Amino acid sequence: MRSQSPDDSGAAPWRDQRLSPTERAEALLPKMTLEEKIAQLVGVWVGAEASGEGVAPHQSDMISELPQWSTVIRHGLGQLTRPFGTAPVDPVLGARSLAASQAQIVAASRFGIPAQVHEECLTGFAAWRATVYPTPLSWGASFDPELVEAMADRIGRSMRAAGVHQGLAPVLDVTRDYRWGRTEETIGEDPYLVGTTGAAYVRGLERAGVVATLKHFAGYSASRGGRNLAPVPMGRRELADVILPPFEMALRLGGARSVMNSYAEIDGLPVAADRGLLTGLLRDEWGFTGTVVADYFAVRFLQTLHGVAGDAADAARLALRAGIDVELPTVDTFGEPLVEAARRGEIDEALIDGALRRVLVQKIEVGLLDEGWQELPDDVASLRLDDEASQDIAVRLARESVVLLRNTGVLPLPGGSRVALVGPLADDPMAMLGCYSFPNHVGVNHSDYGLGVDIPSLRDELARRVPLLTHEPGCAITGEDTSGIPAAVAAAAAADVCVLAVGDRAGMFGRGTSGEGCDAVDLRLPGVQADLVRAVLASGTPVVLVSLTGRPYALGPEFDGAAAVVQAFFLGQLGGQALAEVLTGAVNPSGRLPVSVPRDGGGLPSTYLTPPLGRRNKVSSIDPTPAYPFGHGLSYTTFEWSDATVVEPGEDLAAWPVDGEVRVRITVANTGERAGTEVVQLYLHDPVAQTTRPVVRLIGYTRLALAPGEAAHVTFGVPADVASFTGLAGQRIVEPGDVELRFGRSSGDVAAALPLRLVGNERQVGHERELLTSVRVEPLVAVPQSA
Repeated sequence: MRSQSPDDSGAAPWRDQRLSPTERAEALLPKMTLEEKIAQLVGVWVGAEASGEGVAPHQSDMISELPQWSTVIRHGLGQLTRPFGTAPVDPVLGARSLAASQAQIVAASRFGIPAQVHEECLTGFAAWRATVYPTPLSWGASFDPELVEAMADRIGRSMRAAGVHQGLAPVLDVTRDYRWGRTEETIGEDPYLVGTTGAAYVRGLERAGVVATLKHFAGYSASRGGRNLAPVPMGRRELADVILPPFEMALRLGGARSVMNSYAEIDGLPVAADRGLLTGLLRDEWGFTGTVVADYFAVRFLQTLHGVAGDAADAARLALRAGIDVELPTVDTFGEPLVEAARRGEIDEALIDGALRRVLVQKIEVGLLDEGWQELPDDVASLRLDDEASQDIAVRLARESVVLLRNTGVLPLPGGSRVALVGPLADDPMAMLGCYSFPNHVGVNHSDYGLGVDIPSLRDELARRVPLLTHEPGCAITGEDTSGIPAAVAAAAAADVCVLAVGDRAGMFGRGTSGEGCDAVDLRLPGVQADLVRAVLASGTPVVLVSLTGRPYALGPEFDGAAAVVQAFFLGQLGGQALAEVLTGAVNPSGRLPVSVPRDGGGLPSTYLTPPLGRRNKVSSIDPTPAYPFGHGLSYTTFEWSDATVVEPGEDLAAWPVDGEVRVRITVANTGERAGTEVVQLYLHDPVAQTTRPVVRLIGYTRLALAPGEAAHVTFGVPADVASFTGLAGQRIVEPGDVELRFGRSSGDVAAALPLRLVGNERQVGHERELLTSVRVEPLVAVPQSA
């Protein structure tokens, strides 16, 4: 039975659902002791693994002495950390165990406040036997926010059914250096693509009743040398114009209720101690009212890694002052060190109250203080985390994210042909999984339990569709052993077509070639895979190179001999099926690159978002031109783009008011013989500005499905706010002057350019500016097919 209130009346206004969450929190807060307040600001990771095979940086160092359960909950508890995502547990038994823990927490505290439960959910609910979806780079490659939103809704529903209230996703870091191991967790290298896709994920998760946690705020992906948890030498404009917009979009357009700090230090100031960023910008300027949770051990890292705090209490003081509300994953600096420092007057209790107020409001919002709250859902016995509806979304997203980079006509694979399937990723189910999927993130340490879900390999799925299939691995993903290459070459030589699958194995902290803490020295394929590729290409058989990776690897001149190149970014549990369908032509590829594919393996830390001097020029011998640019992708049909025009505004079609909107239109027709989907992209080119600007940057896009002979008008409505940037004075402005809107098949393939002039006075804009370009599609009558 839940305790009500320690006062004489027995009234509990914090449980009165007629009051607002803020009013309910304000009624409870002054009745709590200092210990009870601080207990709400910590999580506890009761299942944490101290063996060194952990899932967080320095985990074995940080949890060598776990607190006793009865001790840590005696004043209540803020959060429970990953009860499903720490070890394999049957979903029904896990939900019942979680409910038992919640009952103990409620009984132990005077006010009977349950813990808020959080889990990872980047590629699905990170739990045993839960659907594993494609990684965020695949979301970006799909250019389909609506499908990503549907995926997040399914993920959120499964989490709530299991008793989980908060998801640590999405990752909104914009890729800046592909060598960074966590590139696979990012949506791409463009802030508009990351922001629109990330906001869609947030909408889906929040609609299901799960608090979405944006991470990592901010700058984590711009580390020096592409190294994990490394210093970030970033200027204010890069931060404002590239890194921050996705977070703004996810907050305003998605409604995210939580933010996780970045481990990064920007220009010498760790984000976990940066009041200007976590309070000044996030709360005061942007108006964020939700919770800021610490990335795992980030508060203690202020002492142990950054050296800006002298001890645990000092670290807690810096983090609280900066704006961190909850210390995760387990009680540490926000435990006894914070209590003692507050009693000594070294930490203002008003900071504790501010954090507590936000924590209580959020707990009230998710129903934890409602009279009808129950520890165990009524239908828990039927809990299933991997069902047909979830699998359907997973395979659809995987199909849409496969990118056909090159095709000389060898694809789709001809029926009845002899196909050699070679390469270390060809028969490996783990080739489909990112580092935050449960089988990779946790399951690798519990091999006796199996994967939990069925994950067919590319070989499994291709064998169902290609009767004359042979297989040779050729080499391992890593290592120097080349002894298997001759057999792979012989298999290729004896076939009509060779499908060569190379790439990554996702892992954690050096246990993979991609993933958190698995950074790359350069962008050459791991191990001796490049040797395998060269040898197989020399066999004389047409080669379809399939890259199954967590980052783009360099595909320079030595790979130009491939008859076709297919890129896939960890496609999830049904990725083998999606790939086989694309290779055999059952599915027409429609994915587009969310990151550029470099030509040189030296690891150039640059993306397509570069000013003119970042491109090929006469003052450097290095040519950074990519092998395949951002937005690139081919189809098995053909599309014709025509009749680009300015629709509005007014009589002077070239005049675009600095506070207005311009509407531009293009006609796209399917001139091929099969149905297909084109991705229509709109880019902004600003040739003269008061600061250097990217040569082009994405400001709009849409997927356009067309049957053979069909055509459609695609109209973009572009607010002038979308053309804004950070000017000389450090404020975001819309600057008058000449610009160009470019319709592109990719960032490097312009179908049409429309010159415009922004007219009026320079205009300052802020957080409330227009963020989105609208899109309207108008189907047209069928057009004649080309001969």
